[in-house]
Amino acid sequence: MAFRVSSRRLTSALASSRVPLQSQAVRRQYASVASATARSNLPGDVRGAIEKEASLPNSDPPSDSQTARLVNDQMPYMVPTYVRPPPMFEKGEGCYLWDVENRRYLDFTAGIAVNALGHCDPEIAKLMGQQAQTLIHTSNLYHNPWTGSLSKLLVDKTLASGGMHTASKSFICNSGSEANEAAIKFARKVGKTIDSSGAKHEVVSFHNSFHGRTMGALSATPNPKYQKPFSPMLPGFKYGTYNDVSAINDLVGQNTCGVIIEPIQGEGGVNVASEEFMVALRKRCTEVGAVLIYDEIQCGLSRTGQLWAHTALPKEAHPDILTTAKALGNGFPIAATIVNEDVATKIQTGDHGTTFGGNPLGCRLAHNIVSRLSDAGLQQDVITKGQLFREHFKRLQQRYPATITEVRGKGLILGLQLSTDPTPVVTAARERGLLIITCGTNTLRFVPPLVISPAEISEGMRILEEAMAVVFKEKEDVPGTKGQQEMQDS
Repeated sequence: MAFRVSSRRLTSALASSRVPLQSQAVRRQYASVASATARSNLPGDVRGAIEKEASLPNSDPPSDSQTARLVNDQMPYMVPTYVRPPPMFEKGEGCYLWDVENRRYLDFTAGIAVNALGHCDPEIAKLMGQQAQTLIHTSNLYHNPWTGSLSKLLVDKTLASGGMHTASKSFICNSGSEANEAAIKFARKVGKTIDSSGAKHEVVSFHNSFHGRTMGALSATPNPKYQKPFSPMLPGFKYGTYNDVSAINDLVGQNTCGVIIEPIQGEGGVNVASEEFMVALRKRCTEVGAVLIYDEIQCGLSRTGQLWAHTALPKEAHPDILTTAKALGNGFPIAATIVNEDVATKIQTGDHGTTFGGNPLGCRLAHNIVSRLSDAGLQQDVITKGQLFREHFKRLQQRYPATITEVRGKGLILGLQLSTDPTPVVTAARERGLLIITCGTNTLRFVPPLVISPAEISEGMRILEEAMAVVFKEKEDVPGTKGQQEMQDS
């Protein structure tokens, strides 16, 4: 036991230096420990645990660690909606996180595409402090300087970016699910104004989509695994196949009030909608008087290198409603539903509302964030960095051609499709100081902060390559890390 503690302290001391560890250097530093354990009379399982701790710069906290004690004290009071890996994070800066054991991790997840400007951005922290001392909340019963300013900025920047050329007004709320709930309700209201009988109420969404966890958003997320525990779903939802142009006319009909789709499916596996599909979908919605909703909660706000993922599409594919969240607050809970004038005129006072949405604190932060994320220089950097990732992926594909089958995505929302379960790679990478997550079926997802540097990309990909070597080449038994998607089996 004393040897194990000594090994763990050595690991922690090296990690606390916060200097990137090269794999060969790590092996040399721990060679004496490994050699000593190999000569010892300790039981095999104990010797194996010591060697693992000694060989990994960020081995998961053991059962007798400070982290484990904190987790065990807290978990009995938490509804078990998530499966989390062992580390507990307490500090972030830029593209790095530190756990309570003071070990550093390079973050390729950005809080699931949220921390676009990195962790604890100094400018955001300063504004948060200033506004917290000025005004945090008044409710939507009264005006404040920031809700309207953010609403206008979202419309202005959207128009200037070449996206949603009919953008007119914004509804500010708290989360992506709430933004999508508003979009679905607005579509239903438009349907009622077209056909007062209520027949025009159907909402179309697509398989492998993820629109949120509330009942309306969940009803638009057609996965039986997620819907069954809370069934029956809301009536009037239909599901189609993503990128199937031939099925659009049968799918979207006279009773359709709205169609909701992600231009790039995030949780579904980083699947990119084709231009042909989106143009045909827009055309059909116009023909039958249905509202077209683009859910850009994960893929929007410059993650593709343009303000909105659909900006790359022609005007004849633009939506009537656009939803955004995640990066909008860089970690602060805020979201928005942007609508065109035709939709806006159908919504009357009292039709919808929100208690916390549009509060001065969130809106002031988002105003700053939108201004910075719409910068052309940042967007060009995203494209360049996305290409750098792809160059690294190409080398990995050459090394593991049977395992890495496809690269998908745009800019800094990328998916690496594997032919096997990727969760052991997630574990192996984390225990070497890199955080990555999964999506879809056997897909590694890369959604790092947009401010990540080329050097940090190279550092992370070196760690990922080392993790893959352990899992795929050396066939080391690495347990998978479950729960690394927004919605996944426990």
